[in-house]
Amino acid sequence: MEAAPPAMPELADDTTSIPSSRGEGDQSHHPRTLIRAIVGAIDAHDKKRVVVGGWVRTGRRSSSLLAFLELNDGSCQQNLQAVVKGQVYGDLRRLTPTGTSVLLEGVLEKLDGAKHKQLIELQVERVIDVGEVDARVYPLPKTKHTLEGLRDIPHLRPRTDTIAAVARIRSELAFATHSFFRGEGFLHVHTPIISTSDCEGAGEMFQVTTLFSQADKVEKELKENGAAPSEADIEAAKLVVREKGDAIARLKAAKVAGKQEISAAVLELEKAKEIVSSLEAERLRLRPGIQRKDDGTISFENDFFKRPAYLTVSGQLQAETYACALGKVYTFGPTFRAEKSHTSRHLAEFWMVEPEMAFADLQYDMDCAERYVKHLCRWILDHCREDMEFMVNHHDRTAIERLELVSETPFERISYTKAIKILEDADKEFENKVEWGIDLASEHERYLTDVVFEKPVIVYDYPKEIKAFYMRLNDDQKTVAAMDVLVPKVGELIGGSQREERLDILKQRLIDGGLALGPYEWYLDLRRFATVKHSGFGMGFERMLLFATGLDNIRDIIPFPRCPGKADL
Repeated sequence: MEAAPPAMPELADDTTSIPSSRGEGDQSHHPRTLIRAIVGAIDAHDKKRVVVGGWVRTGRRSSSLLAFLELNDGSCQQNLQAVVKGQVYGDLRRLTPTGTSVLLEGVLEKLDGAKHKQLIELQVERVIDVGEVDARVYPLPKTKHTLEGLRDIPHLRPRTDTIAAVARIRSELAFATHSFFRGEGFLHVHTPIISTSDCEGAGEMFQVTTLFSQADKVEKELKENGAAPSEADIEAAKLVVREKGDAIARLKAAKVAGKQEISAAVLELEKAKEIVSSLEAERLRLRPGIQRKDDGTISFENDFFKRPAYLTVSGQLQAETYACALGKVYTFGPTFRAEKSHTSRHLAEFWMVEPEMAFADLQYDMDCAERYVKHLCRWILDHCREDMEFMVNHHDRTAIERLELVSETPFERISYTKAIKILEDADKEFENKVEWGIDLASEHERYLTDVVFEKPVIVYDYPKEIKAFYMRLNDDQKTVAAMDVLVPKVGELIGGSQREERLDILKQRLIDGGLALGPYEWYLDLRRFATVKHSGFGMGFERMLLFATGLDNIRDIIPFPRCPGKADL
């Protein structure tokens, strides 16, 4: 009978149990204490024995007897100094290169702040594990790195201060999103990434298809096994069928053949027919290239879904189905847009937060959006203060002030028509012409938030021509019940609307937008069967991160940016 495995130690907060993988024969588990916990409660950790794991940010040796390592484990911005003596680890040169990973055990000692830069350090008594780095080829030396240069090494850039800070802020914002909607009584719904409908009607979608791989497979098979059955092969097989059919007719006409002989002939005929069907199917299957219909359009009969399918641009339409049954729901996931834009504000893959609410009009929609944005800003201030101070010191001096402003100030609310009037009367010349009917440009949005009102602004009731088909048509027949939340520095952060709940008007809006009704019949069913007023909005998660951190390029606040010509990892 096998002995029971040793009991795992109980872990206090901010500890992680990890096994030694390369230690000298010691395979026990070590409860790792996070640096965040140590620097956050220095007095409580003084004289305490701990295990710390991290990566060397800087390392230096004082002769061969002593090494000083500045460690960071990703839990916070601060480093922890570890002191390793020569008698503890023989070759100190292996420990000091920037980027080296180490797992250390020792005792923490509180230091005199008047004499030392550090307030606490680790006196190492055992080096459990070392992951070495060759400093000659390591892409992240101690020198300063540009964010643009780091985009070329996305697999290593999380080891830098800025990208690590963004990752922590991003994680907190995701948690804050779930906490807000849970507190508001929403259910989290997972909507599909593969869709057969275009929510925005823009047509800039990534297509999901197996036709190309099928064509490649056919081409490979033709090269390996020879040509597909020819038309002559099929005609020859059909001739055999006709001959066997004629033979059966002659047997029956002669009236001398027995039932057994006729049955055998019929069986031969069926086999011949099967051969013809098999040859025709094989010829069709092995036809090179992507198959097209007689009118020249692509045939999707042999595609995986047997119809055009795309990566979703929004989970909104699917979320509406659940909102019209469960009341209040939200979806939070990746969305995709095949827009060939190289600006600092565009990605091909990005994350959207999209709540949908039944029995809710535009006013309720705006109220919910404002509460949500304020919740996120307050959450960052309460839970990411250290990282935000880093952003202030290195990237945007006004980042914290901006979050405080948004979290504490009531949002201004103005109609689109009033916004246009303000812009037309502005003592400023804009690059983009201002007139009723335009889609507000970023410069217009920032002028309203940064100059006119100096706070967030919600603009509502937009012209129907510049908004999506699903937004409710107002009584003036010119505008829709849409709203955008504009914030300082970024401009549009959230876009939303009251959804069109009237079946006849929604049908006409689809037709006016040049969209076929067929793919949207399921969406129309929500209006046919117990229609209900409902509203919702969408927030680009990366835009919220741009607003919070003050960084200028959206490719620096998503772990693995996807854009034209770029899909690393």
